[in-house]
Amino acid sequence: MRLAVVGGGSTYTPELIDGFARLRDVLPVDELVLIDPAADRLELVGGLARRIFARQGHPGRILLTGELDAGVEGADAVLLQLRVGGQSTRREDETWPLECGCVGQETTGAGGLAKALRTVPVVLDVAERVRRRSPGAWIVDFTNPVGIVTRALLTAGHRAVGLCNVAIGLQRRFAALLGADPADLFLEHVGLNHLTWERGVRLRGTDVLPELIAGHGDALADALRLPRPLLERLGVVPSYYLRYYYRHDEVVREQREGPSRAAEVAGIERRLLEMYADPALDQKPELLSRRGGAHYSEAAVALTAALLRPRTGAGARSDGSAGGAEDVQVVNVRNGGTLPFLPEDAVIEVPAAVGPEGARPLPVRPLEPLYAGLVAQVSAYEHLALEAALKGGRDRVFEALLCHPLIGQIDQAERLTDSLLAHNRHHLAWA
Repeated sequence: MRLAVVGGGSTYTPELIDGFARLRDVLPVDELVLIDPAADRLELVGGLARRIFARQGHPGRILLTGELDAGVEGADAVLLQLRVGGQSTRREDETWPLECGCVGQETTGAGGLAKALRTVPVVLDVAERVRRRSPGAWIVDFTNPVGIVTRALLTAGHRAVGLCNVAIGLQRRFAALLGADPADLFLEHVGLNHLTWERGVRLRGTDVLPELIAGHGDALADALRLPRPLLERLGVVPSYYLRYYYRHDEVVREQREGPSRAAEVAGIERRLLEMYADPALDQKPELLSRRGGAHYSEAAVALTAALLRPRTGAGARSDGSAGGAEDVQVVNVRNGGTLPFLPEDAVIEVPAAVGPEGARPLPVRPLEPLYAGLVAQVSAYEHLALEAALKGGRDRVFEALLCHPLIGQIDQAERLTDSLLAHNRHHLAWA
């Protein structure tokens, strides 16, 4: 089995490598190709990757290259973890929206749109080259904004599934609070990427969400930075990204007063790269947990293994347990008719049966208006954002910003459009 990682020089990569090494019985990788144009970073990350494999006795080869076409040649699956423009553009995405009183975040609001405009054309170019070099390869997208990027890939006809670590992170947190095995928990996770709620937590078939909120509401509320009474009142656990919507003005005040997440991450990355250069280091450092992407490796291994598993013709069961050639995993996938109030080509984030034919969303209980309304509006924004990313034009950027529920005012949308274009002109071929 040959896998390729585009963006292999990322400081995230040792998390992924650790998962490949530990879970080699689940995903037996013979060759792993790390692809990145940044040769210095790639050598540092690749050296640590090889040492992690050696420490854990993994027999697979790790290859390093800056050449995309050669790296994806013959790959069974290609994992995308790109950041177009690096951490400097992230810092800008988190800064200029604040000038208009809007949240500064790299995947949500105006900053998220900027990231989508930079990223979608690059990802589609990568995907086309994968299709030419390895026509049957699956593309696993971890590149944000995952929902928009995955929608772009699927619209262009690529064999792609989007992956986010929010669901698996919550599953692990819930399991720890309950003293349960994560494998015994099934989440009724529903919504869009970075806009989801847990409406049920089934432990061996029994919904324990009410018990979880009652017994551990303070811990959950602290982790999400949302008030416990909200969890009790709604009877759900929102993703922490909902704080940007439910407490928008408070977040803006905090962002204006404190250091940006981008600055924090940049500092962590500098320290990580210094650690990766140590030839004695042969395991992922604890500091990596502060970089983000926790449990990404487990989710990526499980998803890739399910996509590449030999076909047996069996299916997944509706209770969330795996059956035969399909596993149930939370992924970003084409809506079809799963959420009937959304277009069929929208991309949603829900549990899906994953197997060699791809990902098939499991049935979802009707979504309450409180959540459906926000999902519908953000999904409409994602449609407009993709149109802007594919076709360009100031008017399309303005319309996407005007549609976004965190913006939605003419004057703000106008100012944000000007700022977005000014900060990203050298990344946008049409600007």
